[in-house]
Amino acid sequence: MDLQSKVVDRLLRYARIFTTSDEASETVPSTNRQFDLANILVDELKKMGLEARVDDNCYVYSKLEANTEGLPKIGLIAHMDTAPDMSGENVNPRIVENYDGGDIKLDEAGKYILSPVDFPELKNKKGKTLIVTDGSTLLGSDDKSGIAEIMTAIEYLIANPEIKHGDILIGFTPDEEIGRGADMFDVEGFGADFAYTIDGGGVGELEYENFNAAGAKVVIHGRNVHPGGAKNKMKNAISIGFELNSLLPVEQKPEYTEAREGFIHLNDISGNVDEVEMSFIIRDHDKKLFEAKKEIMRKACEFIEYKHDIKIDLDMKDSYYNMREKVEEDMRPVELAIKAMEGLGITPIISPIRGGTDGARLSYMGLVCPNIFTGGYNFHGRFEYAVAEEMAKAVEVIIKIVSE
Repeated sequence: MDLQSKVVDRLLRYARIFTTSDEASETVPSTNRQFDLANILVDELKKMGLEARVDDNCYVYSKLEANTEGLPKIGLIAHMDTAPDMSGENVNPRIVENYDGGDIKLDEAGKYILSPVDFPELKNKKGKTLIVTDGSTLLGSDDKSGIAEIMTAIEYLIANPEIKHGDILIGFTPDEEIGRGADMFDVEGFGADFAYTIDGGGVGELEYENFNAAGAKVVIHGRNVHPGGAKNKMKNAISIGFELNSLLPVEQKPEYTEAREGFIHLNDISGNVDEVEMSFIIRDHDKKLFEAKKEIMRKACEFIEYKHDIKIDLDMKDSYYNMREKVEEDMRPVELAIKAMEGLGITPIISPIRGGTDGARLSYMGLVCPNIFTGGYNFHGRFEYAVAEEMAKAVEVIIKIVSE
């Protein structure tokens, strides 16, 4: 079985299915279109001879039974939705074979160029096969590459029963990109001893440390008065919002941070003179620094409220926590992944995730769940791409892990 052609074919098919989630929706899943992919995956798993189902909340569950004794029950998890940051509708992926190391024109007009000048890691992809967008949408490699890799690994194991493995539990989730992917996940029914999210980036990535995360919604209630008679009467919520943001530490903005440095990020702002709504995300790997950042937000709102004699509503909620605390209680999945990668000649790259995965939430729900690479890059935008050879390596790592 040609793992590379199989996994690429799956990514191309899955990428064309519109599955973008919607943060404004209160339904589960947030968009019914995610069922389109879920149902396809269930059908494919059944054609492989497995029992598979999608529940009312759009979670897909399946299982490849053990063919030997004494090995752990291992879960493989990926998410079906794509990020609402950019359109995931009418995705038109294209294969670039034997990449020459130069600029790639994504659209016919040449408006959007995937260039190693902007994305230096491309210099290391010369001679590889890339899957790119047409510049009008994201690709959806996050996380349809992960789904394709799990499906290809399962297909290979079924076709090669001489490879001994324990129970392999398969889970595909909705709404990960809006922070809800683990909300309705049936950890007890899933039945894994531990699991992996196949949701990382470049080859060799192995992650079991992520941000502590919170969201802060700030509503500034101003006072709109005709500007001709506004002196000492108008309270311009727009200007006040800018002032509030200026109080937050500049060095703690994401554009000035890296590695384990956290941030406070103004993600969205809308409104008018009378009322402005601002959305912030707050992140830090260190729990104490995370709490300190939330306190900065509280104090800034209190100060602005007092200074301008206005009402500010602050709704701040934690989203997820650093999984490292839970993973370190059971390092088996990390040790297995390291052994598998090294056995395939891959150097493990262990680094903190500057974001979160379903695995972070699941680890706190009792299912330890580190994250493994997919071979995808530049997620959530038109410059997203995947490397076919690295996707095939991810399949090999999955097979090696479950058969160790």
